[in-house]
Amino acid sequence: MTDASPRPRPRDKRMTADEVAARVQDGMTVGIGGWGSRRKPMALVHALLRSPVRALRVVSFGGPDVGLLCAAGKVREVVFGFVSLDSIAYDPYFGRARQDGAISVQEFDEGMVVAGLRAAAQRLPFLPVRAGLGSDVLTTNPHVRTIRSPYHDGEEFVAMPALTLDVALVHLNRADAHGNAAYLGPDPYFDDLFCLAARERFVSAERVVPTAELAAAAPPQALLLNRMMVDGVVEAAGGAGFTSCVPDYGRDEAAQRDYAAADDPVAWALAHDGDTREGAA
Repeated sequence: MTDASPRPRPRDKRMTADEVAARVQDGMTVGIGGWGSRRKPMALVHALLRSPVRALRVVSFGGPDVGLLCAAGKVREVVFGFVSLDSIAYDPYFGRARQDGAISVQEFDEGMVVAGLRAAAQRLPFLPVRAGLGSDVLTTNPHVRTIRSPYHDGEEFVAMPALTLDVALVHLNRADAHGNAAYLGPDPYFDDLFCLAARERFVSAERVVPTAELAAAAPPQALLLNRMMVDGVVEAAGGAGFTSCVPDYGRDEAAQRDYAAADDPVAWALAHDGDTREGAA
């Protein structure tokens, strides 16, 4: 006999950026994808700026996402491998918050951050890694310990703790309404790991397209996220601006310079949010 019952259809997960921000509560650990000033989910970050949320613990390969949230007073701790604007070496607002003691920080080697996300994705308390050995991370971060191999080699490793996230926010080039999403540029960064390490996962995309069009737009290996890894989808043309979202657009260097020089970067960012969307539409 064959089962004639209809198969359930994938759920439509489309929502607005402000609806995503409303799911983020005070004190949560929020992972933000992208890399430096590249493919950051800025439309979702701007929604957090408009929201009343506070005291966030932010995990990121940081760029203006971290700087803006720090400038808005929404961050209690940043867990990071770096915070850079790429063509501008250091985000000034993160630097100011750190120097003023307005936030606490956990600074890791980039490989350690990746290992922490992988541990969380695999539901492990830690992963042994060589990254960080011989560095000042082990002397400046009391949360990091070492572990010795139980096998004959007896080698010592860093026991990188899991970076478990309450929420992950990422931006990709294309998505469908169900949460499948693809990058079209040269680098996936670690957006899939952020989603796998999180309890709730939200992706913004330049365009939300039918599933068949999504599959035709990119080779299978570029389909970075599947619908089992995503809880909400936001269509946001220009949603990474002023950071880059190759091949849809590059980084807006003039806008980035204006951001870095702004007296009030939060007001500047929110005032230019709509302009970014219209410019990419």
